[in-house]
Amino acid sequence: MKVGRYRVDIFSDGIFRLDGGMMFGVVPKALWERSKPADERNRVAMDMSCLLIRDGDGHVVVVETGAGGKLSEKQRGIFGIDEPPALLDELARRGVRPDEVTLVINTHLHFDHSGGNTRREGDRLVATFPRASYVFQRLEWQDALAPNERTRASYFADDFLPLEAAGRLELVDDSVELLPGLRVDRVQSHTRGTQTVRVSADGETLFFSSDFMPDRHHLPLPWITAIDLFPLDTLEAKREILKRALTESWIVAFTHDAPRFGRLSEHEGRLRFDELG
Repeated sequence: MKVGRYRVDIFSDGIFRLDGGMMFGVVPKALWERSKPADERNRVAMDMSCLLIRDGDGHVVVVETGAGGKLSEKQRGIFGIDEPPALLDELARRGVRPDEVTLVINTHLHFDHSGGNTRREGDRLVATFPRASYVFQRLEWQDALAPNERTRASYFADDFLPLEAAGRLELVDDSVELLPGLRVDRVQSHTRGTQTVRVSADGETLFFSSDFMPDRHHLPLPWITAIDLFPLDTLEAKREILKRALTESWIVAFTHDAPRFGRLSEHEGRLRFDELG
């Protein structure tokens, strides 16, 4: 996908599984299971989608790093992760080495978005992308460092603490243009420091959502996950963002959908995600 100076690829780090009721909140199972069938443990399967954004000036940006390879067998069983992480293989397939990545963006610091930030090197944890700056919201960093009883199960310190010691952190506040036409915007919703990613150029906009709208099945306004910390803020964010995405014909991609780009259309008052070829 070309957007102005940038080439943007989307791929999956792999599949993981979470409880369906948790993913769809107040929506009855009889409705959500038509779109996302649950397994015998009531879990639904979701991709961990990542972006690779490149230009001709040497900028190589990775958005999201999946669950990584540091999880224990018990954790992998809980989250239904059957395959090794695909992130580095997918980058290699596109001709990108870890030391060529210049910027990593995490929409937030839950393990399924930041697990590939670091890797084990003997007894040490090191940055997977040694030359990259890692960008996330300052509020997200603060909350990840001091999780509470509700949030601590989603934050794994090994995914982000080593980045501070290595001097690789780039903390931002609210809305920031990181490169010409490439911006992040804080959206209090799933977490206080959740951020979305937008690439805009030549009248075209590509929008990468975050977990307040994790896949195409969450396009209806009330379909909000039970793990969003600020569900009413999620509702208002969806109302505003979806209206813009529709009227301005944005290219859209989701964090936990099949790794596809698409555009939104409206049919009989309902939004639909139409995949691009």
